[in-house]
Amino acid sequence: MTGGGESASATALVTARAGEVAQAIDAAFDRLLPLPQDARVRLYDAMRHAAIGGGKRLRPLLVQATSDLFNISRDSALRVGLAVECIHVYSLIHDDLPAMDDDDMRRGKPTVHKAFDEATAILAGDCLHDLAFEILADEETHPDPFVRIELVRALAAASGPAGMAGGQMMDLEAEKTRFDLATVTRLQNLKTGALIAFCVEAAAIMARLPHEARTGLHGYARDIGLAFQIADDLLDVEGDAALAGKALGKDAAAGKETFLSLMGVERAREQAHMLVAQAKAHLHGHGPEADLLRAIADYIVERDR
Repeated sequence: MTGGGESASATALVTARAGEVAQAIDAAFDRLLPLPQDARVRLYDAMRHAAIGGGKRLRPLLVQATSDLFNISRDSALRVGLAVECIHVYSLIHDDLPAMDDDDMRRGKPTVHKAFDEATAILAGDCLHDLAFEILADEETHPDPFVRIELVRALAAASGPAGMAGGQMMDLEAEKTRFDLATVTRLQNLKTGALIAFCVEAAAIMARLPHEARTGLHGYARDIGLAFQIADDLLDVEGDAALAGKALGKDAAAGKETFLSLMGVERAREQAHMLVAQAKAHLHGHGPEADLLRAIADYIVERDR
């Protein structure tokens, strides 16, 4: 387990860098989504409501942290992080809809379908999804068109039926049937882990790292993705809804199997810490330039929201 001093140090480092990234992402969304003077204004307002302010911005932070390993420019890393956040926010808008998770609060404010309406929420999510690929395809993101198309392909794969959307479908099915631990692990590897894996992979793509040289990064991403979900499950039963900015305890109420229901609280907590140790071990070939990635791994299981 992480010691108290080490944990505090990791949290301080992550909090400082996450604050910088969050400001940059909010400013980028503000520039990307100016309110038009026509009938689309409600759509843009809904997109801004969902995208600006709140959230941990963990995914853009991971892109930045991995980019530190390869001296990728901050501007390129920020644009890729912005694309990932577009996908993440679109998924939250759609997940919150009555047809899926039916949530009223997200990031401490009303969900988009509550603040606006369901049709506007669907369109806002659709548009953020589209903007992600527009950002990646722009030469401002990377001068090499082959790098840009690989980024597009990788994010599309991480977002679609073999990634996040497929995991969400499994999550919906989890309300109707009982899943074993292997199936829950598969669900979370898709729903949460695939996008986290892209964040780490993106820097390797921009650095033109050969596929065989990405094994350690893949292992790191896989382990922190599962640790993140276990920590989320723990917060769902032990956390503070005010801090989380959303309703808690919904998985148990829906009768879904989770890491906690299948493993028990203490075993799940131990598993999360073991995964963090494994994730950091995958970075053994890197020095201080990987300190932020190590701190993120620790932060994932120590956070309170």
